[in-house]
Amino acid sequence: MLPNKEGQRVPNVTFRTRKDSDWVNITTDELFAGKTVIVFSLPGAFTPTCSSTHLPGYNELAAVFKQNGVDDIVCLSVNDAFVMNEWAKEQSAENVRLIPDGNGEFTEGMGLLVDKSDLGFGKRSWRYSMLVKDGVIDKMFIEPEEPGDPFKVSDAETMLKYINGEAVKPKVVSLFTKVGCPFCARAKALLQEQGLAYEEIVLGRDATLRSLRAITGATTVPQVFIDGELIGGSEDLSNYFGVK
Repeated sequence: MLPNKEGQRVPNVTFRTRKDSDWVNITTDELFAGKTVIVFSLPGAFTPTCSSTHLPGYNELAAVFKQNGVDDIVCLSVNDAFVMNEWAKEQSAENVRLIPDGNGEFTEGMGLLVDKSDLGFGKRSWRYSMLVKDGVIDKMFIEPEEPGDPFKVSDAETMLKYINGEAVKPKVVSLFTKVGCPFCARAKALLQEQGLAYEEIVLGRDATLRSLRAITGATTVPQVFIDGELIGGSEDLSNYFGVK
């Protein structure tokens, strides 16, 4: 049975990280002392569930966690510093601190280093999340011991529900734009004024005009979606916010 270490201190290790072209040592004291920190650990960078859901979920809800007393969010994996840095860039995970547990020392200290040799992974972390307060583990969500890679309880929404079940999640905003479009610039400025983060889908780079027409029924940009609802262009967005 995988150990639950609530009430215990996190393992005392030093992580070997890379910043620019230099090696930088980071200790567990530096990560946790005097702070409230969410840690989520996963089997590997660039792997499907980790890339599509686990890391993006925490990155997206980072602002809400901060509003509810969380100082930092750490993603941990038994990967080297080079891999973790490249994954952070690929994921645009600017709200999460990716830490390489290259030798698996921290994960082994947690009792959650598992053998995934059948996948050619060697020793990796079992998937889990935890809330750490001043170096002491307050709460752990450990995935059930089932075949494969279960992902049922270590997600960002489960953690947020534990911290504050009444917390309001941010709106999910996406907009289609094109380079040099003044109406697109206006739409982005309106969203920023409202404090809303957004995903920008640029025609000619991320999507085609055919995609725009198929999804929105329109041929002009911007086209803004909020929580799955098509709002429309910049004038429609102004009306939505009640801004003249």
